[in-house]
Amino acid sequence: MLTSRQPALALERFIADRFAQRSAVGDAFFPAQAHPLAQACRGMFERFERGGRLLAFGRGAYATDAQHVSVEFVHPVIVGKRALPAADLSLAFAPWVEAVLQPEDIVMGFGPPGGDPEVRDVLARARDRGAMTFALPGENADYGVAAPSADPHIHQEMIEILCHTLYETVHVFFEHNEMGHDVGAAGFLYPFLGESSGSRDALVGEVAGSILMKARDARSLREAVLATQAGAIAAATIAVAAELRAGGKLILFGNGGSATDATDWALDCVLPEGNSPPIAAISLSLEPAILTAVANDVGVEVVFLRQLVAQARPHDVAVALSTSGGSKNIVAALEEARKRGMLTIALLGYDGGEVVRRGLADIPIVVHSDYIPRIQEVQGTIYHVIREALDLLERHAA
Repeated sequence: MLTSRQPALALERFIADRFAQRSAVGDAFFPAQAHPLAQACRGMFERFERGGRLLAFGRGAYATDAQHVSVEFVHPVIVGKRALPAADLSLAFAPWVEAVLQPEDIVMGFGPPGGDPEVRDVLARARDRGAMTFALPGENADYGVAAPSADPHIHQEMIEILCHTLYETVHVFFEHNEMGHDVGAAGFLYPFLGESSGSRDALVGEVAGSILMKARDARSLREAVLATQAGAIAAATIAVAAELRAGGKLILFGNGGSATDATDWALDCVLPEGNSPPIAAISLSLEPAILTAVANDVGVEVVFLRQLVAQARPHDVAVALSTSGGSKNIVAALEEARKRGMLTIALLGYDGGEVVRRGLADIPIVVHSDYIPRIQEVQGTIYHVIREALDLLERHAA
C-alpha cells in the first residue's frame, strides 16, 4: 500500500516483493525443465545439422519473444559463434509457416500463460509435417512447458531465460561435435563441461546441470540489482508517472535484443493485461523501413535521433535500453533528448558505459554484469516492474 508521505519507500517495498516473486517461480521452474530442455537442445542441434531452420512466432507482446530468439540465433552475442538460420514469422505466421515449412525445420510458438489457440494449431500442423516443435507454453509439442506463472510478465521473463540457455546450449553441441569432447570456446558458458569426456548422451546430463547453474546466476544477479538499484527504479517510476500525467508518452529505443525489449515495453503499455489503463508509448526500434532508410541514407548513428526529432513532444520521456551503454545511436538520441529538456531514463549493463560517464540519463538503472543475456533478463524484470508500479501509482492517485 502506498502512502502519500513516502511514495518512494513504499514503491521500493513493492519492487522488492515483485523481484522476490520472480525468484520463487524460477526456483520451481528450472529444476523441472533442465534435463528436458537439454534433450530438446540436442534435438535442435541435430535439426540444424540436417539443414533445418528455426521459425518462430507469437502475437502481440509475444511476437517480441520470437524476434528476440531469432536475432540470438542469427547474430549470437557469443563472439565467434556461427550464425544459424532463424526467422520471426509473427506478422502472418499461419500462412507463412504453411508456405515455407520443410520437414527438418524447428518451429517455436510463443504465447500468454493460458496459451494461444492459433499458435497451438499452427504448431500441430507443423508437427504433422515432420517439424520439431516448441510450445512456449503448451502441450502436444516435441518440447512444451506449462506456463511457469499465471502472471504474464513473470511467465515471459522465465521463457526468456529458458530461450537464452537454449541457444547457448545448441552452440555447445556444435562445438562438442566439431572438436571431439572439448567444448572449446563455449567452455566459459558451461565451466564444468569438459571435466569428463564421453558421448553426446553424457553431454546432455552435463548440460542440464549447467542450465541450472545459469538459472541460479540469473537469480543472483536479480537480487544484486535489487540491492543497489531499487531506489533508482522507484525514482524512475515516479518521474515517468509525473510526465505521463502531464500528457507525455514513453519513447523507447534499443538495438538487437534490446530493440525487442523496447518494443515489448511499448506493447505492455498500450496492450495492458487485465483492467489496467493503457499508457501512451512508442518504440523507435519497431519499423524496419524507417530504420533502414535512415541507416542507408544518413548513418546508423542517427536512426533513433531522427525519429526522436520527429516524434518528441512536451513531457515525453526518452527511455534507452542498452547492455553496453556505449552504442553511438543510443548516445546520440539521449544527447538530443537532453537538449530538448526531456526526462531521460536508461536501462544499462556493465558499468553503465558512456551514458553514465557523460551523465546522459537523468536516472540510469545499471545491471552490473558483463554478460549480455543475464543483463537483458534482469532488464526485462526491471521494465515489467516499472509498468506494474505505474499502475499502482495511478490507482493511488485516483
